[in-house]
Amino acid sequence: MFIGHFGIGFGAKAAAPKVSLGTLFLAAQFIDLIWPTLLLLGVETVRIAPSAHSITPLVFEHYPISHSLLGAAGWGVVVGVLYGWLRKDWRGAWLVGALVVSHWLLDAIVHLPDLPLYPGSETFAGMGLWASLPLTLAVELPLFLLGVWLYARSTQAVNAKGKWGFVSLVGFLLLVHAGNLFGEPPPSADAIAWVGQSQWLLVLWAYWVDRHRRTGRL
Repeated sequence: MFIGHFGIGFGAKAAAPKVSLGTLFLAAQFIDLIWPTLLLLGVETVRIAPSAHSITPLVFEHYPISHSLLGAAGWGVVVGVLYGWLRKDWRGAWLVGALVVSHWLLDAIVHLPDLPLYPGSETFAGMGLWASLPLTLAVELPLFLLGVWLYARSTQAVNAKGKWGFVSLVGFLLLVHAGNLFGEPPPSADAIAWVGQSQWLLVLWAYWVDRHRRTGRL
């Protein structure tokens, strides 16, 4: 799942107006933000194997630190507590932590059974919606569009940057999602990792957009 996570980040603004969209993106996508570094370090592994039976060419061989349920819960506690301590916003901290865990839960809907419950687990979760393009789109696109609608309904642009920055961010995420679904497989695991690092730019983009918008009606 890709834009579904960002949809959750967008939509969470309605529940936590004090939390920046950048922080919500960071939390919702957190385990995919640390995963590329773990790939580059050789701690976790992925294999490229294009298949006619799945819309992803990636076989996630080993990623217990970033993508086990226990790992996601642990990262959720760390990120939530860190946010609460830095911002003194413990209500927002609960939501930030929950967003981190939500990533695993959403991945479990689309992934083939490859998500471990804990490091060393022999039981793996995954409902396998990635085996069907129509089903994947039927879940992810509405989730993303609902989140975008909730964010747009909960905030107002204070200037052109807030308006067009938001529109361009939404459009760019849709383009990236289309590329993920219909583009060529990546050439190597290292290429996946380096491209994955670029997701931090989306977090920064969201911080910038949110600075030019305000919650409620102006």
